[in-house]
Amino acid sequence: MLKITNTSVTAPPPHLSPSSSSTTTTTQKNLLNHINRRHLLTALSISISTSHLSIPVADARGLFQMPPPRLTNQYYLVRAGESEFESLGIINTNPVAKTSVDSGLSEKGKKQIVKAALQLKEMGACDTGCWIWPSITQRAYQTAEIIASVNRISRSYIVPEYSFLDARGLGAYEGKNLEAVSEVYALDTISPRNKPPPIDDGTPNESVADVFVRVTQLMSILETQYSEETIIIVSPDSDNLTILQAGLVGLDLRRHRDLSFAPGEVRYVDISSIPAYKQPASAVYKCRNPPICN
Repeated sequence: MLKITNTSVTAPPPHLSPSSSSTTTTTQKNLLNHINRRHLLTALSISISTSHLSIPVADARGLFQMPPPRLTNQYYLVRAGESEFESLGIINTNPVAKTSVDSGLSEKGKKQIVKAALQLKEMGACDTGCWIWPSITQRAYQTAEIIASVNRISRSYIVPEYSFLDARGLGAYEGKNLEAVSEVYALDTISPRNKPPPIDDGTPNESVADVFVRVTQLMSILETQYSEETIIIVSPDSDNLTILQAGLVGLDLRRHRDLSFAPGEVRYVDISSIPAYKQPASAVYKCRNPPICN
């Protein structure tokens, strides 16, 4: 910090008249005030800029990048159990229907999630408490409720997510047989920016890159809002989770399908590696700047 010192004002020479002396003194005082103000502003400027330089940019909270060098929290990824639509073999990704009863868990799906909840308990996921972040989609929220019940977690620790965890919108494939999803994944392997054909019923037609933006925004919120907590992310579909995990470990997003989640599957997030049983047969495709992968 600069030290501001007072400058003495000397008496006017004897040949100056009283009026001239007064004018000279006033001028000198104004000049002194001007100089002092400039010194003060300069000192403040140096102080502020120095304080900014003392904060490492890498440690700033909320500036989340994929793949991250570290995570502040522990994460478990859970795919919701089978839905009523899935039990019928029908693709249903229109967000308009996400809270309908038909988007809820089937009987098979409920059994899958009881098993998943018990697995989380065995893994000690909620031994010291946990937060559960499900999509507001019916099957995902029901999944969260079962997990909370089995692990004795209060419902107040369930935080519904209203948009970032919506099932990937498959556009014109809406209402088709589930087997048709393979055509979407064929497009994904060519480019993460390829979109399914559009439709005019309100169903989004999202590319892998579109979903990547959503899940990155979600992680930015979680890493900013919590610190050293355990968070269970519950998605209604596999794609949210595979694209998220691919981003976290630096896997080429075109290969996200190689990390596919079965209904009710639970996975602990380890950003240092990909589970061996999920690695692509032709080795791991690393991507250090997703969604741009060469």
